[in-house]
Amino acid sequence: MSKDAKNVPALRFKGYSDAWEKRKLGEVADIVGGGTPSTSRPEYWNGEIDWYAPAEIGTQRYVYKSRRQITELGLEKSSAVMLPANKTILFTSRAGIGNAAILTSPATTNQGFQSMIVNSNTDTYFLYSKIPDIKHKAIRVAAGSTFLEISGKSLSKIPIKLPIFEEQVKIGRLFLKIDNLIAATQHKIDALEQAKKVLLQRLFDQSWRFKDYSDPWEKRKLGELVEIQNGYAFESKYFTEAPTKFVVVTPGSVLIGGGFRFGSGHFYDLNGPVPRDFVFKPGDLFLTLTDLTPSARLLGYSAFVPHDDNVYLHNQRLGKIESIGSSLSFIYYLTSTPSFHNAIVRGASGTTVKHSSKAKVLSYQSEIPFLSEQHQISSFLKKFDDLIAATQSRLSSLELLKKFLLQNLFI
Repeated sequence: MSKDAKNVPALRFKGYSDAWEKRKLGEVADIVGGGTPSTSRPEYWNGEIDWYAPAEIGTQRYVYKSRRQITELGLEKSSAVMLPANKTILFTSRAGIGNAAILTSPATTNQGFQSMIVNSNTDTYFLYSKIPDIKHKAIRVAAGSTFLEISGKSLSKIPIKLPIFEEQVKIGRLFLKIDNLIAATQHKIDALEQAKKVLLQRLFDQSWRFKDYSDPWEKRKLGELVEIQNGYAFESKYFTEAPTKFVVVTPGSVLIGGGFRFGSGHFYDLNGPVPRDFVFKPGDLFLTLTDLTPSARLLGYSAFVPHDDNVYLHNQRLGKIESIGSSLSFIYYLTSTPSFHNAIVRGASGTTVKHSSKAKVLSYQSEIPFLSEQHQISSFLKKFDDLIAATQSRLSSLELLKKFLLQNLFI
């Protein structure tokens, strides 16, 4: 392989074939730290200059309004530096190295940043798209005994390869479009999930009813509608890191709000004991009876066992729900309501770990419609869930596309 062959990406835009140049980060951007005005001087604070702390930089691409502001005097009397808009990439340098965002209005930061003011020969979004690689390299050279930190000097020495400016712009615009699509798709998912919460509330408090249904709902105990089977204590000595077809389902296999969390549970050695009665069938419904956190955010929520190639095992602290004259889908949505979850949490025992029991779950009382209306409600909500799942699948595809392009459009 020639030297030039090592300096070109696997994918190129048409018309570009020159090798990329190897540079240092400090050659394509000025690395600038921050500072904090004295907190004992009130005249330094509550001004009109934005002042960012690392905790404000999360997954958002852009930032435009900080939680705290400083005054002109505070800026003058500290090591904080005014950073220009649209050419600055904020980059956290401690207590979580490499969280980044593009600044969209002039601002300052505290000393927890080594921000990049991108020079005129470098495309800002191109460089921002390389942040995962820069972050990885920054963590490798960071130092510190209490917590890792990278200095501006060390960050400026990080090697980076880049093409001519025109190709940078094309790559940057492509990733901008993909990131915009990802953000819009995530926004749609958030909106759909919020709408589902409203639907659950309105349908189960009966403020909304389907046409032709007017009969009053009857107050019933859950134990009149379902039975619950406790799980089996699968021994952890048979858990394995190597993938097998057996997966021991755990409380962590359930999403907050209900639904199955794929990629969760424990792989189980094929030589371990597997009692037949504790093998889930596809479509079985189960709920969590234990939550390992004091907040009990998962307690009482339920999920259906997926239809796939795995064999899912019914572990202890999960209750398998079996219908005795009700719609299982309706029961799933009933257990997804805040009123059910809150009731189960209120009745739970334990401090650091929260426990419920099948007796407590079966004693839960709720107003229940006739079976035909149960089917109508669950069918409607299932269509809504399918729409959310389809949108989540699109999001996953976009994220995979971005990952592929990051690996092949960059060196």
